[in-house]
Amino acid sequence: MSEPTIPFPTPLERAQSSEPAVWVVPRRRQRWPLYVLFFVLTMFSTMVVGARLQFYFMNRRPIFWLSDDALPIFPVQWALRHPANLLTGLPFSLTLMFILFAHEMGHYLYARYYRVNVTPPLFVPCPYLSLFGTLGAFIRIRSTIPSRAALFDIGIAGPIAGFIPACGALIYGLWLSRPIVGETAPALQLGFPRIFTLGAHLLHLHGPLSALSLHPIAAAAWVGMFATSLNLLPAGQLDGGHVVFSIFPRWHRALSLVAVIALLPLGFYFWMGWLIWALLLFLTMRHPRVPRHPEVRGKRRILAIFAALMLALTFTPTPLQSSSGPLRSSSGREVWRELAPQVRDALRGESRRLLHRK
Repeated sequence: MSEPTIPFPTPLERAQSSEPAVWVVPRRRQRWPLYVLFFVLTMFSTMVVGARLQFYFMNRRPIFWLSDDALPIFPVQWALRHPANLLTGLPFSLTLMFILFAHEMGHYLYARYYRVNVTPPLFVPCPYLSLFGTLGAFIRIRSTIPSRAALFDIGIAGPIAGFIPACGALIYGLWLSRPIVGETAPALQLGFPRIFTLGAHLLHLHGPLSALSLHPIAAAAWVGMFATSLNLLPAGQLDGGHVVFSIFPRWHRALSLVAVIALLPLGFYFWMGWLIWALLLFLTMRHPRVPRHPEVRGKRRILAIFAALMLALTFTPTPLQSSSGPLRSSSGREVWRELAPQVRDALRGESRRLLHRK
């Protein structure tokens, strides 16, 4: 065993040396067992959910059937009773995990390209609070980003890398989907973004998408598209927020505030989950400073337009709704009337602050 050495020179050694001192901070060790454990747990939780989706797909029922004899949202005992039940969840689990992995690896590889210290993707299992068994995955950036161009590349690489396999899963999953048969019963229904409608037209599917019993691969594509739309919201430290800051840093805070305000009526009238996202974005609107040069120009601005197109294709105001209508706040109209003056004041104050800075 070698003796431990001090990583930095002592004051006497620095004084005797004529060379400029360069301190290299050692990179933290990655906790690989933790990442592997969370990956395995997320695979298991998504397989259990996928087994439930496959069961209702085989019976041509809505994938979120809510009748009295319906399976639980996370039927772990049912799935483990026979190993074959759990294995039927593989199509959903593998598809969803690949889309999430592709998204995070887009960020990760570009971060490594720019020599940014970043963690591997950490998957988040969520067996009971999420309808799909996971809250996604994320990476953590541990060092500064060298330029706005690097910030743009790192931020936009994830949505593009996840969007491409999600499109393939969407087309194949819709092709495998079948019409619902039997009596109707209470069920949670997915709100489909524009890209699902385009996929249905491409496959010449007739009738509303809500009349289909989605194949689990199509359900995984829906989750991937929903995650893409959330990450591309032009606010805070989301991927869309990084893109906005890299191009228009002075307008980042104002656009983040506009996005938060826009989510409020969506939460009151369409889906209550938008209220949670509005709160989270409001608490994380501040973006760390990034060196200006090199700036975002040329082809990168074309990619920014493509990111806006992806957001338009994948966003839906009503991600989830019951058979009777949207899951919304019962007192949304009254609350919105009370908040409207505060919203106007916030926008006016932000506009004055930006004009004063200019």
